[in-house]
Amino acid sequence: MRKSNLRFISGRNFHHGHKPAANYESMQLGIYIGLGANLNSHFGSPKQTLEAALDRLELQGVIIVARSRWHQSVAIPDCKEPDYTNGVISVETTLTAKRLLSVLHDIEREFGRTRRKRWESRMIDLDLLDFRGMRQRAESEQSGLELPHPRLQERAFVLLPLRDIAPQWRHPVTGQSLDNLIAALPERGNAWPLRP
Repeated sequence: MRKSNLRFISGRNFHHGHKPAANYESMQLGIYIGLGANLNSHFGSPKQTLEAALDRLELQGVIIVARSRWHQSVAIPDCKEPDYTNGVISVETTLTAKRLLSVLHDIEREFGRTRRKRWESRMIDLDLLDFRGMRQRAESEQSGLELPHPRLQERAFVLLPLRDIAPQWRHPVTGQSLDNLIAALPERGNAWPLRP
């Protein structure tokens, strides 16, 4: 079982304490995945579900290089829904961006997610945020792969955890820094670090 506090991860070696990506270039050419959940699953709470998803990713040959603290965020647009647990990880893999997205969707299905409507509560949500700075427009709403993630700059629950592990990251299209993107958020208070 993974410990829940922030740590730098290289393969299966866990080191306590926060350690961002090693250098600016690695931040710009990294692969970042966003994780979120606000419903219990057969793994337990949203946090337990996301911890299990990290283990499942590694079984697929995806190496987790760094991970953020878990954050809590208000459900949008319906704040009456349960709060979300969110985080961001940096990974290394030999998979293509398209294949990695397929792996993420396979894990979502395996963990019980069904896609019925936008913005619905969910047991798990795995988003490919940035794949080594690649820029790709989705061919259609159903095609899936669009990089960078088209709404990441609007989401405190993505930007705040991302800053934990890659504070010098810049948006691949606009070149804006994380600090500037976070400062521009209208409701930064909608996400905050989860207490251990």
